[in-house]
Amino acid sequence: MGALDEPLKDLVGDRTAKVLADSLKLRTVGDLLHHYPRRYVERGQLTSLDELEVDEHVTVLARIEKVTLIPFRGRKGDRLEVVVTDGRSRLSLVFFNQGWRQKDLKPGQQGLFAGKVGLFNRTRQLASPDYQLIDAEEGSSAAEQFAGRLIPVYPASAQLPSWKLSLCVDLALTKHLADVGEPLPAELRAQHGLIPLPEALELIHRPHSQAEKERARDRLRWDEAFVLQVALAQRRAADSALPAVPRRPVPGKVLDAFDARLPFTLTEGQQKVCAEILADLATEHPMHRLLQGEVGSGKTLVALRAMLAVVDTGGQAVLLAPTEVLAQQHHRSIVEMMGDLAEAGMIGGSEIGTRVALLTGSMGAAARRGALLDMASGKAGLAIGTHALIEDKVQFADLGLVVVDEQHRFGVEQRDALRAKGEQPPHLLVMTATPIPRTVAMTVFGDLETSVLDQLPSGRSPISTHVVPALEKPNFLVRAWERVREEVGKGHQAYVVCPRIGDEEEQGKKGRKRKDDPEEVGGGADSEEKRPPLSVLETAGKLAEGPLAGLRIEILHGRLAPEAKDDVMRRFAAGEVDVLVATTVIEVGVNVPNSTAMVIMDADRFGVSQLHQLRGRVGRGSAPGLCLLVSDMPAASAARARLDAVAGTLDGFALSRIDLEQRREGDVLGQAQSGVKSSLKVLSVLDDEDVIATARAEATRLVGADPALADHPELRTALESLLDADRAEYLEKG
Repeated sequence: MGALDEPLKDLVGDRTAKVLADSLKLRTVGDLLHHYPRRYVERGQLTSLDELEVDEHVTVLARIEKVTLIPFRGRKGDRLEVVVTDGRSRLSLVFFNQGWRQKDLKPGQQGLFAGKVGLFNRTRQLASPDYQLIDAEEGSSAAEQFAGRLIPVYPASAQLPSWKLSLCVDLALTKHLADVGEPLPAELRAQHGLIPLPEALELIHRPHSQAEKERARDRLRWDEAFVLQVALAQRRAADSALPAVPRRPVPGKVLDAFDARLPFTLTEGQQKVCAEILADLATEHPMHRLLQGEVGSGKTLVALRAMLAVVDTGGQAVLLAPTEVLAQQHHRSIVEMMGDLAEAGMIGGSEIGTRVALLTGSMGAAARRGALLDMASGKAGLAIGTHALIEDKVQFADLGLVVVDEQHRFGVEQRDALRAKGEQPPHLLVMTATPIPRTVAMTVFGDLETSVLDQLPSGRSPISTHVVPALEKPNFLVRAWERVREEVGKGHQAYVVCPRIGDEEEQGKKGRKRKDDPEEVGGGADSEEKRPPLSVLETAGKLAEGPLAGLRIEILHGRLAPEAKDDVMRRFAAGEVDVLVATTVIEVGVNVPNSTAMVIMDADRFGVSQLHQLRGRVGRGSAPGLCLLVSDMPAASAARARLDAVAGTLDGFALSRIDLEQRREGDVLGQAQSGVKSSLKVLSVLDDEDVIATARAEATRLVGADPALADHPELRTALESLLDADRAEYLEKG
């Protein structure tokens, strides 16, 4: 497959190769051959013009209906306006000072027209589009090229329209199709009725029928699934070969004492997952397990029991959290749950207990020194903290378990740096509060065993969710604040969540969010509003002076001083604050059972899963929860459809499918992070569950028989192409 690594400049020339690289990230012949058409049109079948979206680069097949040359008034020059149609809708083409094009563009002709869809006087148009007429006299190159076959329409750019890409692909197919190797084993292709890869590439680019296109897609879908699963199978095999200290349960120690003090019974799901984790900890190879579940399903309790099991063996366990607020919340809740079991060596502390150390980047020097000493000496069996735990000066006496909360916020270097602090590889448990469809977990987290908590503990109350259309029905927003006052009047508390902090001076004059600030939320998929997102500082002030006047209102966001954040959360948890106006810093881990109401401002600017996470902060006690999603977006918009979906179900797994369908698999699998090689082009992790599951089984079997792929050199080459440095890192991040 070496010929497929040939630079495109050798195939299409320096100028075109530069455009391909700069605008589409295509640099080699292989990149070009795997740049598949987005859709196809049949000759004589016009493009549906009413489906075009503004700002999209499009190639349309349409018929010229009208051509008009309009001179400019009072100055030299003219504007050529061409109206094309699909028989139902119309699209305007405009050319400035190019009246000579009237000789080419005549009513009745069909052509391919490419450009960026703009809006002028409420009419969609293409300004100075590229075009190629395909209804010219018999024998023209265009007619020969497109006669009797589907016309591929490629993801293109302004500099290189679809049909020019098509010519480049033709060159690659003609010169290099014979050089394409065959990564799939012959027996696998025969078993599943898959055509050879060279034939699949030819048919995906140049199909004569829909059936040929589908045969090609079936084969290419398998390539993507199988090569990815081989990579993950190799990682699982390598991990299982590493040595680890088995951490078998020790009766009569901290875990048993902790269980005896629990004021409730574990759910059936928690018991099952705990058994899976304890079984993994008892093996002589490192555990690699993903724990996912619904909001409030008790993941932290499950993780704590695993950590205490390790402490009972004389080892230490670390809980890594993405924010200081979450780290402090975890520390506070774990210490409260353990009681005197967390006070070993202190007056009143349990003889069989341990210590729970907290380490964050902004702690005072004395507290920091004490935490570091407790971890290094082994006095602290449990350590909880942020990225500060990863620093070189942090040492452990016997690190046995690493628990990573909200793992998607940590990179591979951070996770590995913490794991490297053990003399032997420690066991690993990663947690996510975002429910993930099975096929997504199988694809993205294929190197981890997966445990799912889908039951809520007893005592959790239902949450009702409603959309508040603030522009359409302002009285609904008035009623929302009345509901907050009513909840506070009953002795409960409330959250108000905003997408922005509002300290413009720190953000810069342009108000851009800081790259290292995950709580600043962007505009969302439908955000074309002129006003900026609502902020914590502005909203808190208006509420204090207006509809919530007289209530005890505090603010919380990530750029407060650590002492201030901890003080606010402590007082809120103690019931000394009625309403907490905050950013998404409260999204996960915050547990205040007395909080019953949440109002999310500009809710359309948050993702579906994020809204589900936020809503999980209420209804955590005996009283029912209320979540109000405030939005200015119109009823018919996609943003409102997302909000209606959140309001319509409490099933996080159903919502995660909706979220994934909107974000698409490319984002899930790292399209933005890793460039063109890292996105799935044909495989759908939601629709191709059977292919993914079968590919995983086949890959596991093949890697078990041939770990180094010695008998499959072309598969090995395909794997090396897939796992460039960025892609490998993204897969490690999970």
